[in-house]
Amino acid sequence: MIKFTFLSACILIANLYALSAQTKEISSLYRELEHLDSLFFQKSFNQCDFDYLEGIIAHDLRFYHDQSGFQDRDSFFQNIRKNICANQSTKPIRKLERGSLKVYPLYDDGELYGAIQQGVHHFFLREVGNPDRYTSTANFTHVWRLQEGEWKLSEVLSYDHQLKDSDSSKVKSMEELLKRSRVPALGLGIIQKGRLTSAKVYGTLDKERMAPHNAIFKVASLTKPVVAMTVLKLIDSGLLELDEPLSSYWVDEDVREDDRHRSLTARLVLTHQTGLPNWRYMEDANRLAFKFEPGAGYQYSGEGFEWLRKAVEKKLGRSLEELAKQYLFMPAGMEDTRFWWDSGMDELRYAQNFDKEGNPFPTEKYFQANAAANLLTTVEDYGRFLTYVLDGAGLSKDLLNEMHRGQVQPGDDQFFGLGWEKHTGFSGGEYALMHTGRDPGVNTLAIIFPHSKNGYLILLNGDNASPVFEELLRKELYLGQELWDKR
Repeated sequence: MIKFTFLSACILIANLYALSAQTKEISSLYRELEHLDSLFFQKSFNQCDFDYLEGIIAHDLRFYHDQSGFQDRDSFFQNIRKNICANQSTKPIRKLERGSLKVYPLYDDGELYGAIQQGVHHFFLREVGNPDRYTSTANFTHVWRLQEGEWKLSEVLSYDHQLKDSDSSKVKSMEELLKRSRVPALGLGIIQKGRLTSAKVYGTLDKERMAPHNAIFKVASLTKPVVAMTVLKLIDSGLLELDEPLSSYWVDEDVREDDRHRSLTARLVLTHQTGLPNWRYMEDANRLAFKFEPGAGYQYSGEGFEWLRKAVEKKLGRSLEELAKQYLFMPAGMEDTRFWWDSGMDELRYAQNFDKEGNPFPTEKYFQANAAANLLTTVEDYGRFLTYVLDGAGLSKDLLNEMHRGQVQPGDDQFFGLGWEKHTGFSGGEYALMHTGRDPGVNTLAIIFPHSKNGYLILLNGDNASPVFEELLRKELYLGQELWDKR
């Protein structure tokens, strides 16, 4: 028997095409290989029958995948267990495209020793109580070998994977959704297994100009996780302490006579336990004042983040922009993010903001950093930030654990860690780190799942965001009712 490699298989395919030697669908070989194909995916995807797979997979399996790389027999089984069979509440479903299957026999001196099988298949996700959800399409080439009268799957090529959102129909449906909602532009980032696999922008910048892939969005409070991570990097570098008093470096004049300001620390700011209001201008007196003792409760506060920014800048003698660039933007590969309308800001790419009726807000240009809001970024840049966070951001183990730990509990299954909301109660022990942002004409959401290393980013430049969020979270991204309720 000849030594069989994938290269020789490809050469044989070319020769077989030239000779028009595809096995006819009525032949016994075609029917046998068709049955093997169906049985293999039924046993692996639907039933997780590892006894069957142990017997049908060749010991020298070579699996070439255009997204997850090369796999040998051991890594193939590991991936099946982890990615296909780990979550019993949802199951991936594979459906062969009708009429796409082709079978080519392999002979050696007139003796049949194998077959090449080609086709197109579509993948869906099945969840109890819901219709199957289409996820992707791919081409496949399988090499089956006959060994002592039994078929063994020896080589696999899985390629040209096309995600659902790559179809033109997807673009059309998104644009129709935006038009119905009177929101001109949507930025959508998808993270899978720690990689930013999709960064798309749909719609228009201003109802006239098509939004480019690198459209610049104002992201409101999605600024806070970026600032929080910058501060954590400074702490990890020994330039700041998590629990040192910030009053040593800066104190707001409105509360200078209130000794409670001496209790403020980076930890209390990042977990929203400062006792300060969100913004002083929203208070009747239009002055900053403590609502409760720092550390005694939860109160979402932009003022706290601004206090932290000013204290850090005073202590280190450097601006937030300089520190973020060195400690976060450069390591994370964020090349198109800024805190204000600096000289590098490309106004022609800015997604103008619109109210609920679809009327534009005047574009506000601001020329100083705010640690709680107004970050300007792209889907790709913020997506890179999220993957950096999922990868640990280079933080020490202890500090990373502190970031993930729920340190205050505003509600059921809801906590706040260092810079992130933490939502628990998902199946399999999974939890979500999430943050949202909302300003006039701005609605944003970022969510990552540390166990699976998946995540989603949604950037909108309009006020009427609820129908868009609902369509995306419940129907397109299909994160389910539990996340929709937590948003």
